[in-house]
Amino acid sequence: MIKIAEVRVVDEEGGQLGVMATEDAKKLAEERSLDLVEIAPNVHPPVVKIMDYGKFKYKQSKKARQSKKKQHLIHLKEIKLRPTIEEHDLQFKLRNAEKFLEHKDKVKFTMRFRGREMEHIDLANHIFGRIKEQFSDIAVVEKEVTLVGRIMSMIIGPRSDKRGGR
Repeated sequence: MIKIAEVRVVDEEGGQLGVMATEDAKKLAEERSLDLVEIAPNVHPPVVKIMDYGKFKYKQSKKARQSKKKQHLIHLKEIKLRPTIEEHDLQFKLRNAEKFLEHKDKVKFTMRFRGREMEHIDLANHIFGRIKEQFSDIAVVEKEVTLVGRIMSMIIGPRSDKRGGR
């Protein structure tokens, strides 16, 4: 499948065999019962390596699985509140938010106002202030409290280290 006339060849141990015709490199690989794999196609001449292609693909997929294992996707969890929320209900929701933050997820607190509840924005500001204060040691405010229409929201995220700095 390599269409270039000349290629730089590397053997299976990583030693340089130099620049040679592609046909000669293919013959050399066949003699060793291995495959000719293009490693760096964007250089001139392209670099090819004599190797077992099946083993190469296996190692690549194994590396990809290992790196995927180390990744952590950050999810945005939403907790909905009301301006007239009872104390026990608020504490229950804050415990859930703490669990989300321990799992390195971000938490979005939203408060929806219905009807005449818009007159009680001071209650909502008080609740959001308590939330900031309670999570100040384990979380950082990523988006301050904003009021858009009848919805007030705030986003907090986990701190990157345990001392409190980000």
